[in-house]
This record gives sequence, C-alpha cells and structure tokens, in this order.
Amino acid sequence: TVASAAFAAVPPTQTCLNCHERIAVDSDKLVLVRESAASGKPIRWVKVHDLPDYAYFDHSAHVARGVGCASCHGRIDTMEQVTQVERLSMGWCLECHRNPEPHLRPLDAVTVMDYQPTEPQEVLGPRLRAQRNVNPPVDCSACHR
Repeated sequence: TVASAAFAAVPPTQTCLNCHERIAVDSDKLVLVRESAASGKPIRWVKVHDLPDYAYFDHSAHVARGVGCASCHGRIDTMEQVTQVERLSMGWCLECHRNPEPHLRPLDAVTVMDYQPTEPQEVLGPRLRAQRNVNPPVDCSACHR
C-alpha cells in the first residue's frame, strides 16, 4: 500500500510466505508466520516506526517521488530485528524536505535495499529532483493537520 496510499499497511501472511516457503523455512523466528498461515488468523504486528497522531505522513507521496525506503527505515533487510534507525523528528524530516537530493532514486529502485546509484548522487539527485519537480513542503500544515 505504500505506493498507493498515505499509510503503510502491514503485509498479509502470504506476502511473508512468498519468500519464506523457500528461505529459512524451519527458523524459530518464523513460528508466528507458520501459525498464522495454518490458522488463517493475521499476525499481530508490532509497530516500530510510530509517528505521533498529530503528524501526518503520506507514504505514497514519498514513494512516487523516489525516496528510497532505506532513507527512513534503514537497511531492514540486514536487521536481525527491525528497529528504528532514524529520529523521525520534525527537524529530521525538515532536513530532507529542504535537501531531498541525497534521498532520491530511480522509481524502480525505491524498494531496493542495497541500491547503489549508477552515477554520483550529487549529479543524480538534482537531476531527479528537476525531472520530477520535487519541491517538498516546509510549512507547518504539510505535516500538522
């Protein structure tokens, strides 16, 4: 849903099983996934990146402009347990809104965790910003609604 909705929904168990029917099948860490698949009951996810209710964040706006998942979430593909790696504070968000170029990627690379630009980011970022007309808002009402 991150590409089409303002929120990020938790994945259904089948999404996990797309890989884990073949990878780490017998891992103790996947007990809840296997139980969910067997029972048909959804997994009770623990929210890691939890913003305050007064802060509005639109995932789809960021994905559509080419902000990579790792920019906010870190390299979750290498984490033993997913943890919050960035502050996600107002100041942290504003830093990116004022200077988004370091976080912009080709749209087909947004979800690629180990993405490496094919040209210097100092060249790629400004080009993508101009092509996509990326001008993130910095006024209060953009995030405080």
